Amino acid sequence: MSQQPQFLYLITRGWKTAKHHKIEIWFVEYCKKYYIISERKKYAHWVQNILHNSNVTFTILNKTLKGYARLVDFTESELITNVSNLMNQKYGWNDGLIVEIYSV
Repeated sequence: MSQQPQFLYLITRGWKTAKHHKIEIWFVEYCKKYYIISERKKYAHWVQNILHNSNVTFTILNKTLKGYARLVDFTESELITNVSNLMNQKYGWNDGLIVEIYSV
């Protein structure tokens, strides 16, 4: 049985600098999309970048994909519950703003 990857590497484009901004972050996969959580909610730089430009690049297990990211709306309660449960099972933590990432 192969071990689940622990990290997703997300690259956003800085909305002020236009420079690439790369982070290493915990993630889960659900319904063929990837979900990450911003502990600092909308105050995280990478979240601000996504709000200004949803085009992202991300890497999982040395596979790099181009895609889009969006903030999961608080009204999407079933999605929030499912992703929160998966994060809690995988990492024992699920507190923050959920961001959805999907490839094109």
